Amino acid sequence: MKYYVFVELDVTDQSWVQAYVQNVTPLVEQAGGKYLARTSTIEKLEGDRQKSQLVVLIEWPSKEAAVSFYQSKQYEPYLKSRLRGARNELVLFAGEDIATSQRDSR
Repeated sequence: MKYYVFVELDVTDQSWVQAYVQNVTPLVEQAGGKYLARTSTIEKLEGDRQKSQLVVLIEWPSKEAAVSFYQSKQYEPYLKSRLRGARNELVLFAGEDIATSQRDSR
């Protein structure tokens, strides 16, 4: 099953961004990830939180691939720089439709 990583970012220090994008993009792709969106074009439609400056959506072939990348030694220095230089929210979720699954099991 495919898994997805959704990240909301508010960059507080620009110094890490260029190296992160240049180096993490190929690392993600080599690990089987595919960027579906990286954008600052965001419209908030509902909710109480402030909208983020940037959102990222990455598709992974499996949960294991996503977690393995996130915990890898190759990604570690870039993860640390992102955590230092931005406010982050990152979630990993399954590419499933639980409404369809529940309907099909009846």
